[in-house]
Amino acid sequence: MSMSWPTDSFTRAERRALAPPDRATGPAKPEWLTLGAWRNTALGIGGLLALLVLWWLGTDVLASSDGFIRHFSPTTAIPKLIALLGGPDLPVHIMVSLRRVLVGLGFALLVGVPLGLAIGSFQRLNSATSPAFQFLRMISPLSWMPIAVMVFGVGDDPIYFMLAFAAVWPIVLNTAEGVRRLQPAWLSLASSLAATRWETLWHVILPGVLGHVLTGLRLAIGIVWIVLVPCEMLGVSAGLGYFILDTRDRLAYSELMATVLMIGLLGFLLDAGARALYRLATRSHA
Repeated sequence: MSMSWPTDSFTRAERRALAPPDRATGPAKPEWLTLGAWRNTALGIGGLLALLVLWWLGTDVLASSDGFIRHFSPTTAIPKLIALLGGPDLPVHIMVSLRRVLVGLGFALLVGVPLGLAIGSFQRLNSATSPAFQFLRMISPLSWMPIAVMVFGVGDDPIYFMLAFAAVWPIVLNTAEGVRRLQPAWLSLASSLAATRWETLWHVILPGVLGHVLTGLRLAIGIVWIVLVPCEMLGVSAGLGYFILDTRDRLAYSELMATVLMIGLLGFLLDAGARALYRLATRSHA
């Protein structure tokens, strides 16, 4: 016996939702192939080109012919960046900075994820630690620089400490929020199936909070990348922050601007990688 819906009482959107799927259309297109994705990409590229044009106008067109700002023009910085990437110096500084970022984020994840799981699971622990954590996270990581140097000495160790200190708070807070937002039915189901605490943690809690952890990681990457450059301006002999000071001391202004461009490009790529990882993880656990 067939059943028909009184479609006159539904809106057009509701009729489309109730209609059976059209088998002739085939599988849905990937998200990056949709018209909206291409339109957003085109708009983003247009925004970057507009920024480049404004930079060029401010340094080449509107500036006086003997103005100091012409040293920072894109017509000199971009070719210099290409030349530096083909040379022996800048790639080494890039790799050193990326290694420090990865180590700092690694320490932050090792501390932040377990701490966030504990805080999100136990309300009393959350009440006891929340004021202290809110106090600590409002302290600028750079204000720890003199203390870190005195405690850890000159070198990479104080940089690792400051990067980890800057990155741990968004990871802790987002992980704890992910635990609090877990569906109670999931935990009840695990308990009814006699799952151990380790099985519940591995198969229910961690997949459930993964999206929040990756959101915290993306925020942490942005903070760490901003903190990294001033950290590398003290007591080290390699890294993008050190290279900026070196170009300033050598009055190599085109190289300085090229390094600033490289910092922005690497930060953009790191954030894009974090966003792609988030989409991949959330899609696989959907």
